[in-house]
Amino acid sequence: MRFKDKKILITGASGGIGQVVAAKCEQEGAQLFTTDRAGAVSAIGDLTDASFCDALPQLASDAMGGLDIVMNNAGVITRGDITTATDDDYVLTMAVNIEAPFRICRAAIPLLAATGGGAIVNTASCWGLYPGSAHPLYVMSKAALASLTQCLGKDHAPQNIRVNAVCPNEVNTPMLRSGFAIRGFDPDEAVSELNQTVPLGRIAEPEDIADVILFLASDDARYMCGALVEVNGGKAVI
Repeated sequence: MRFKDKKILITGASGGIGQVVAAKCEQEGAQLFTTDRAGAVSAIGDLTDASFCDALPQLASDAMGGLDIVMNNAGVITRGDITTATDDDYVLTMAVNIEAPFRICRAAIPLLAATGGGAIVNTASCWGLYPGSAHPLYVMSKAALASLTQCLGKDHAPQNIRVNAVCPNEVNTPMLRSGFAIRGFDPDEAVSELNQTVPLGRIAEPEDIADVILFLASDDARYMCGALVEVNGGKAVI
């Protein structure tokens, strides 16, 4: 019960990782405020809407009677090299993957500081640390999120606010599988082939990433600030 009576805001709570994170937090005693574009969440909203992001931490705090932890989990993947990237692709990727966490952190940090501190966990990516090919928009956005995490981790540690990020490689989520389907691949076959590229023998399941997110949010990670934790099964980005 690491999160007994803790009040947690989770974005992307209907996604593959987000659903698991929310369930695990609730099992450990947390009070949740969840958001996504659809699904059984506390608030349906669009993270490309700046006003929604700016208001979200206060909305969550008002609903729960406080705010202790923020998990910026929502994200999008835009594939293809830069010559195929459209302006709309750029706007969407940056809005969801970096502008939304920026706005949410900016609004949440004063709330956390006012009550003695808290934790923020961002979902970045190994691809933001070691850029892979044919994903320039995704790589750029996740690199920015990783750098933002490091900066905030230093700036707000004196306020007892710990800001860290989990950096997954491939994860067996609906988003990954739909990406294969869109490109004309059989998702099961594609995941099977990916499994063979990982030293541990398989790509991550959502639970593998969720457990690290919960660790970073908990007092078990009480001395970690600005950390970028790679969760990759031993696989390098290629």
